[in-house]
Amino acid sequence: MHWTHEWGRPYVRNMPAADPASATGSTAYDTSGSPDAPAPTPASAALHPRDGGPDPRDPDGHLTPDDRLTPGGPGYRRMSVALFLAGVATFALLYSTQALLPLVSADFGAGASAASWTVSAATGALALCVLPLSALSERYGRRTMMTGSLAVAVAVGLLVPFAPSIGALVALRAVQGAALAGLPASAMAYLAEEVRPKALVAAVGLFVAGNSIGGMSGRIISGWIAQAYGWRWAVGTIGLLAVVCAVLFRVLLPTPRRARGADPRRTAGRGADPRPAAERSTDRSTGPRALVRTVRGHLANPLLRRLYAIGALFMMVFGGSYTVIGYRLSEAPFSLPQGVIGSVFLVYLVGTASSAAAGRLVTRLGRRGALYLAAGTTAAGLLVSLADALAAVLGGLVLITAGFFAGHAVASSAVSRTAAHGRAQASALYQSGYYIGSSTGSTLGAVAFRAAGWDGMVALGLLAVAGVVTITLLGTRAAARTRETSTNSTTGTADPAGTTDPTDPAGTTDFTDPAGSTGSAGPTGATGGTRRSPSAASS
Repeated sequence: MHWTHEWGRPYVRNMPAADPASATGSTAYDTSGSPDAPAPTPASAALHPRDGGPDPRDPDGHLTPDDRLTPGGPGYRRMSVALFLAGVATFALLYSTQALLPLVSADFGAGASAASWTVSAATGALALCVLPLSALSERYGRRTMMTGSLAVAVAVGLLVPFAPSIGALVALRAVQGAALAGLPASAMAYLAEEVRPKALVAAVGLFVAGNSIGGMSGRIISGWIAQAYGWRWAVGTIGLLAVVCAVLFRVLLPTPRRARGADPRRTAGRGADPRPAAERSTDRSTGPRALVRTVRGHLANPLLRRLYAIGALFMMVFGGSYTVIGYRLSEAPFSLPQGVIGSVFLVYLVGTASSAAAGRLVTRLGRRGALYLAAGTTAAGLLVSLADALAAVLGGLVLITAGFFAGHAVASSAVSRTAAHGRAQASALYQSGYYIGSSTGSTLGAVAFRAAGWDGMVALGLLAVAGVVTITLLGTRAAARTRETSTNSTTGTADPAGTTDPTDPAGTTDFTDPAGSTGSAGPTGATGGTRRSPSAASS
């Protein structure tokens, strides 16, 4: 018997040796010293990225909860700031032309529908590319994928100001959106793997808050610069801002603690991959057939399908509203200058606050309650904005923004927590739906505005909000059926339907049930690795 220090775990008397051979044997690491604990998988013998010591894993190959980042712990602040900056750069680049559409229309002689494609092309390309790029993050690492995505998007952003025609501008924007696709899903998966479950909503909320800051600052800065120098100087300035954010992101983001998706050879030298064969085989999960199986598994889960639809519908309202608001405010009875129109996007600060507060909302109201509140707030904002008074329009935008960012933070964090395996693909599917909603909302919003003015946009938004409420209501009914089944069960177990999280008997902080099924993490599903439950299967 000898003792070797094991990273991240205290030494306990009689603890078995911490070498790879013993890690794959019949005796598990156990703080009680008991040999009866189940043996770990071969993945538990993986090398630590810094010093080569063993890295304790759970049966799925992820870090044990005690080793994940937590507020106040080492590395958490750097991670939070880095992903906040990534969110700023993503939204600043992705929507860099949205506040400038009237000027783009005037420069190229294009109508609102044609100019709106400078937004729709970027978000649509992102939606199409997010899934394959998330699969690559499984092979090359979340950190590498996020860094590469930002680098390419920033480079294209510096070319956008030189577009000679509306067609060339749309093409460049599509390439930029495709490049950015590697960041959102990888960021969500990175957070799900590196942050403790109880802190996940807050961490995702901060990343979403960075999105809102990026969207706000990009539009405000570009609005005032465009008023003085034109839209080309404005988008060029946004590109330079994104360069700064990308550099700081790369410097600050901590190296993943050997979570799934991290590059196993980045510290192993130039030799052979030191991982056991069972762990090396997971690299093949990025192949086309395995990717299709994983995607099918996620799409077979009713809970995840509901979350994807909710994200798309929320974004449809938000994207459509902000795409055409510039046209409304530049026309009578408002006739505002471009700089003032850009300053209207200060209401994004409300989104920063509401997304960061999403965790507290869920604690008080539950997942479905938070979604109902977000949907109601968004609908109220649409109705208030109908008045032909600037104060009413601004108040309506405040409510729309608050409702959208709260709903998005709740739904996106739940997707990351629900998927036990293939988290990058689960998050990528959510992001695909999310940005399809943005692209659809921008295009249909411009068409509705051309046909019926702002009233048409409001009607489109209310229809989308009604969809959110309907989907959430279906989940609420499914949860009620699950509780009834649990009550009537005669098995004698305390929670036969798996509706209660052992760490949260009240069900108020469950991550797996924002749209309504059970309150439990449940068993791992056979397809796609998503966590499924009796109610999810029946709803």
